[in-house]
Amino acid sequence: MNSEQLTTNNESRIARAFKDKKAFIPFITGGDPDLETTEKVLYALAEAGADMIEIGIPFSDPVAEGPVIEAADERALKAGCTVDKLFDLVIRVRANMQIPLCFMSYYNPIFAYGVDRFTGKCKTCGINGLIVPDLPFEERDELLNPCRANGLELISLIAPTSEERIATIAKSSSGFLYCVSSLGVTGERSELGGGVRRMVEQAKKVSDIPCAVGFGISTPEQAGETAEFADGVIIGSAFVRLIAEHGRDCAEPVRQFAQAIRRQV
Repeated sequence: MNSEQLTTNNESRIARAFKDKKAFIPFITGGDPDLETTEKVLYALAEAGADMIEIGIPFSDPVAEGPVIEAADERALKAGCTVDKLFDLVIRVRANMQIPLCFMSYYNPIFAYGVDRFTGKCKTCGINGLIVPDLPFEERDELLNPCRANGLELISLIAPTSEERIATIAKSSSGFLYCVSSLGVTGERSELGGGVRRMVEQAKKVSDIPCAVGFGISTPEQAGETAEFADGVIIGSAFVRLIAEHGRDCAEPVRQFAQAIRRQV
């Protein structure tokens, strides 16, 4: 299979997550509290109705993360999680899971691993998309071309501060558009930023790319409200907090919470 065919297949897989429904996209930190538990959680999320899953690659300096995910990164690294071990994990679960899987990583671990080597391993193990929150849109070409060569979608982010850049980013993006609901780091919030609906509307004026909203959504009610105007709902800190609370016994609580979210999205 050549890279063009693979890209088409990956686009179809990610597009399928949004087809005729609102996409439910949970995030978890890979390797927290250990890789065996992460594997169980991935299966639990898929069985509960997740349309796509983001797997965070733990990093020692996660500048966009709030205390919940930052602590998860520390636990995962302390437990010995590495990029190679996460690749091996994805190979195992991909044999039993058809929904799209995306890595969320800061650029430093990708650069240290080697961009071409990293994107090549993503292709081999079955990763469909890559989200790099600290890579500015204007500097993405150094990663975009290797992603395209390996059939990966490089997911773009927009935030309330993007303003006039929203149209430019939306027109040039693929896979889906990650809409950051509010300023600041990740974390659970009692209410979302008021500009997120306007952000989605601005993007929709220039592109039909699916818009998924993340950062701050933490309850089934918030997820349902967000799904009224967005194509997808991304929930991270609430799941990571459950994993922290229940440790190696977290798979069932995660499944139950995911089912509650699924009923509202």
